[in-house]
Amino acid sequence: MRATESLYRRDVLALVPSMALAAPLVACDQAPPWHDIDVSGTSPSLSFTLRRAPDGKLVTQADMRGKIVMLYFGYTFCPDVCPLTLQNVNQALTRLGPAASEIRFLFVTVDPNRDSLNVLGQYMSLFGPNFVGLRGTPDQLARLAQRYRVAYSVTPPGNGHGYEVIHSAVIYVFDQSGAAKLLVPSMASQTPDIDGLAEDLQRLTRSHPTWLGKLEALV
Repeated sequence: MRATESLYRRDVLALVPSMALAAPLVACDQAPPWHDIDVSGTSPSLSFTLRRAPDGKLVTQADMRGKIVMLYFGYTFCPDVCPLTLQNVNQALTRLGPAASEIRFLFVTVDPNRDSLNVLGQYMSLFGPNFVGLRGTPDQLARLAQRYRVAYSVTPPGNGHGYEVIHSAVIYVFDQSGAAKLLVPSMASQTPDIDGLAEDLQRLTRSHPTWLGKLEALV
Protein backbone atom coordinates (compact mmCIF):
# COMPACT_ATOMS: atom_id res chain seq x y z
CA MET A 1 0.00 0.00 0.00
CA ARG A 2 1.33 3.42 -0.94
CA ALA A 3 2.06 5.97 1.78
CA THR A 4 -0.45 8.41 0.29
CA GLU A 5 -3.16 5.72 0.23
CA SER A 6 -2.38 4.85 3.83
CA LEU A 7 -2.66 8.48 4.88
CA TYR A 8 -5.96 8.86 2.99
CA ARG A 9 -7.42 5.76 4.63
CA ARG A 10 -6.28 6.91 8.06
CA ASP A 11 -7.84 10.36 7.57
CA VAL A 12 -11.16 8.88 6.41
CA LEU A 13 -11.30 6.53 9.38
CA ALA A 14 -10.55 9.43 11.68
CA LEU A 15 -13.52 11.33 10.26
CA VAL A 16 -16.03 8.52 10.77
CA PRO A 17 -16.75 9.23 14.47
CA SER A 18 -17.14 12.95 13.73
CA MET A 19 -19.50 12.26 10.83
CA ALA A 20 -21.56 9.94 13.02
CA LEU A 21 -21.92 12.69 15.61
CA ALA A 22 -22.73 15.34 13.01
CA ALA A 23 -25.43 13.33 11.26
CA PRO A 24 -28.10 13.66 13.98
CA LEU A 25 -27.26 17.36 14.33
CA VAL A 26 -28.09 17.93 10.67
CA ALA A 27 -31.35 16.08 11.10
CA CYS A 28 -32.28 18.26 14.09
CA ASP A 29 -31.79 21.41 12.01
CA GLN A 30 -34.49 20.29 9.58
CA ALA A 31 -37.32 21.73 11.64
CA PRO A 32 -40.72 22.32 10.04
CA PRO A 33 -41.37 25.85 8.75
CA TRP A 34 -43.21 28.37 10.90
CA HIS A 35 -46.69 29.53 9.96
CA ASP A 36 -45.68 33.11 10.71
CA ILE A 37 -42.54 34.98 9.58
CA ASP A 38 -39.27 33.80 11.11
CA VAL A 39 -37.24 36.85 12.21
CA SER A 40 -34.63 35.00 14.27
CA GLY A 41 -31.33 36.86 14.11
CA THR A 42 -32.74 39.73 12.05
CA SER A 43 -34.84 41.64 14.59
CA PRO A 44 -33.76 43.20 17.91
CA SER A 45 -34.38 41.48 21.19
CA LEU A 46 -37.10 42.51 23.63
CA SER A 47 -36.22 45.76 25.41
CA PHE A 48 -38.53 48.34 26.97
CA THR A 49 -39.21 50.49 30.01
CA LEU A 50 -42.89 51.39 30.41
CA ARG A 51 -45.67 51.76 32.98
CA ARG A 52 -48.02 48.85 33.47
CA ALA A 53 -51.76 49.40 33.57
CA PRO A 54 -53.58 49.94 35.81
CA ASP A 55 -51.17 50.12 38.76
CA GLY A 56 -48.50 52.24 37.04
CA LYS A 57 -45.63 49.95 38.03
CA LEU A 58 -42.49 50.50 35.97
CA VAL A 59 -41.71 47.28 34.11
CA THR A 60 -38.93 46.19 31.75
CA GLN A 61 -38.06 43.18 29.64
CA ALA A 62 -36.57 41.58 32.76
CA ASP A 63 -40.08 41.21 34.18
CA MET A 64 -41.02 39.06 31.18
CA ARG A 65 -38.04 36.72 31.31
CA GLY A 66 -39.15 33.10 31.06
CA LYS A 67 -42.36 34.00 29.18
CA ILE A 68 -43.21 33.95 25.50
CA VAL A 69 -43.93 37.62 24.74
CA MET A 70 -46.17 39.06 22.03
CA LEU A 71 -45.56 42.78 21.45
CA TYR A 72 -48.24 44.92 19.78
CA PHE A 73 -48.80 48.65 19.32
CA GLY A 74 -52.39 49.94 19.35
CA TYR A 75 -54.90 52.08 21.23
CA THR A 76 -58.10 51.45 23.16
CA PHE A 77 -60.29 53.76 21.07
CA CYS A 78 -59.45 51.76 17.92
CA PRO A 79 -62.82 50.84 16.32
CA ASP A 80 -61.82 47.68 14.46
CA VAL A 81 -58.21 46.54 13.99
CA CYS A 82 -57.16 46.40 17.66
CA PRO A 83 -60.20 44.66 19.13
CA LEU A 84 -60.25 42.15 16.26
CA THR A 85 -56.53 41.46 16.70
CA LEU A 86 -56.91 40.86 20.42
CA GLN A 87 -59.97 38.66 19.94
CA ASN A 88 -58.18 36.48 17.40
CA VAL A 89 -55.05 36.22 19.54
CA ASN A 90 -57.25 35.26 22.48
CA GLN A 91 -58.75 32.47 20.37
CA ALA A 92 -55.28 31.20 19.56
CA LEU A 93 -54.30 31.25 23.24
CA THR A 94 -57.47 29.37 24.18
CA ARG A 95 -56.40 26.55 21.86
CA LEU A 96 -53.13 26.17 23.75
CA GLY A 97 -54.83 25.11 26.97
CA PRO A 98 -52.61 25.27 30.08
CA ALA A 99 -49.59 26.30 27.96
CA ALA A 100 -51.21 29.70 27.44
CA SER A 101 -50.09 30.66 30.95
CA GLU A 102 -46.54 30.92 29.55
CA ILE A 103 -47.50 33.73 27.17
CA ARG A 104 -47.90 37.47 27.73
CA PHE A 105 -49.42 39.82 25.16
CA LEU A 106 -48.02 43.33 25.68
CA PHE A 107 -50.32 46.03 24.34
CA VAL A 108 -48.37 49.30 24.01
CA THR A 109 -50.66 52.29 23.52
CA VAL A 110 -49.72 54.74 20.77
CA ASP A 111 -52.35 57.16 22.11
CA PRO A 112 -51.23 57.93 25.69
CA ASN A 113 -53.11 61.25 25.65
CA ARG A 114 -56.42 59.41 25.83
CA ASP A 115 -55.29 56.00 27.11
CA SER A 116 -54.76 56.65 30.80
CA LEU A 117 -53.55 53.78 32.96
CA ASN A 118 -57.11 53.21 34.20
CA VAL A 119 -58.59 53.19 30.69
CA LEU A 120 -55.85 50.88 29.47
CA GLY A 121 -56.27 48.55 32.41
CA GLN A 122 -60.03 48.26 31.93
CA TYR A 123 -59.57 47.55 28.24
CA MET A 124 -57.05 44.76 28.88
CA SER A 125 -59.35 43.16 31.45
CA LEU A 126 -61.81 42.46 28.65
CA PHE A 127 -59.42 39.93 27.13
CA GLY A 128 -57.99 38.10 30.12
CA PRO A 129 -54.88 37.80 32.33
CA ASN A 130 -52.51 37.13 29.42
CA PHE A 131 -53.01 40.68 28.14
CA VAL A 132 -50.96 43.48 29.69
CA GLY A 133 -51.42 47.17 28.90
CA LEU A 134 -48.30 49.36 28.79
CA ARG A 135 -48.02 53.13 28.62
CA GLY A 136 -44.98 55.37 28.22
CA THR A 137 -43.95 58.94 27.65
CA PRO A 138 -43.92 60.22 24.06
CA ASP A 139 -40.13 59.78 23.97
CA GLN A 140 -40.27 56.24 25.34
CA LEU A 141 -42.95 55.32 22.83
CA ALA A 142 -41.05 56.85 19.91
CA ARG A 143 -37.84 55.01 20.79
CA LEU A 144 -39.60 51.69 21.22
CA ALA A 145 -41.52 52.02 17.94
CA GLN A 146 -38.31 52.96 16.15
CA ARG A 147 -36.52 49.92 17.60
CA TYR A 148 -39.07 47.60 15.99
CA ARG A 149 -39.74 49.73 12.91
CA VAL A 150 -43.38 50.24 13.86
CA ALA A 151 -45.13 53.21 12.27
CA TYR A 152 -47.78 55.26 14.07
CA SER A 153 -49.18 58.78 14.09
CA VAL A 154 -51.70 60.71 16.16
CA THR A 155 -53.44 63.74 14.65
CA PRO A 156 -55.61 65.90 16.94
CA PRO A 157 -58.95 67.10 15.54
CA GLY A 158 -58.96 70.19 13.35
CA ASN A 159 -59.28 71.49 9.78
CA GLY A 160 -62.41 69.50 9.15
CA HIS A 161 -61.17 66.12 10.42
CA GLY A 162 -61.63 64.30 13.70
CA TYR A 163 -59.11 62.71 16.06
CA GLU A 164 -57.08 60.33 13.90
CA VAL A 165 -54.70 57.55 14.90
CA ILE A 166 -52.75 55.38 12.47
CA HIS A 167 -50.57 52.44 13.52
CA SER A 168 -48.98 49.23 12.26
CA ALA A 169 -50.85 46.03 12.99
CA VAL A 170 -47.96 43.56 13.25
CA ILE A 171 -47.15 41.47 16.32
CA TYR A 172 -43.61 40.60 17.36
CA VAL A 173 -43.12 37.31 19.20
CA PHE A 174 -40.13 36.75 21.51
CA ASP A 175 -38.95 33.53 23.12
CA GLN A 176 -38.31 32.92 26.82
CA SER A 177 -34.88 34.58 26.66
CA GLY A 178 -36.22 37.72 24.97
CA ALA A 179 -34.87 36.91 21.50
CA ALA A 180 -37.12 37.89 18.58
CA LYS A 181 -38.53 34.79 16.88
CA LEU A 182 -41.60 35.59 14.79
CA LEU A 183 -43.49 38.38 13.11
CA VAL A 184 -47.25 37.94 12.83
CA PRO A 185 -48.34 40.14 9.88
CA SER A 186 -51.92 40.77 10.95
CA MET A 187 -54.53 39.11 13.10
CA ALA A 188 -57.09 41.59 11.79
CA SER A 189 -57.12 40.39 8.17
CA GLN A 190 -60.15 38.84 6.49
CA THR A 191 -58.61 35.37 6.89
CA PRO A 192 -56.38 35.32 10.00
CA ASP A 193 -54.45 32.10 10.48
CA ILE A 194 -55.49 31.51 14.07
CA ASP A 195 -54.65 27.81 13.95
CA GLY A 196 -51.20 28.57 12.55
CA LEU A 197 -50.51 31.12 15.27
CA ALA A 198 -51.64 28.66 17.93
CA GLU A 199 -49.30 26.00 16.54
CA ASP A 200 -46.36 28.42 16.44
CA LEU A 201 -46.97 29.53 20.03
CA GLN A 202 -47.36 25.94 21.18
CA ARG A 203 -44.06 25.08 19.53
CA LEU A 204 -42.32 27.99 21.27
CA THR A 205 -43.63 26.95 24.68
CA ARG A 206 -42.06 23.53 24.14
CA SER A 207 -38.67 24.93 23.18
CA HIS A 208 -35.91 26.06 25.48
CA PRO A 209 -33.70 29.11 24.89
CA THR A 210 -30.29 28.25 23.47
CA TRP A 211 -27.03 29.90 24.45
CA LEU A 212 -27.28 31.90 21.19
CA GLY A 213 -30.73 33.17 22.16
CA LYS A 214 -29.43 34.25 25.54
CA LEU A 215 -26.62 36.20 23.90
CA GLU A 216 -29.10 37.88 21.50
CA ALA A 217 -31.24 38.91 24.45
CA LEU A 218 -28.30 40.84 25.94
CA VAL A 219 -27.89 43.02 22.83
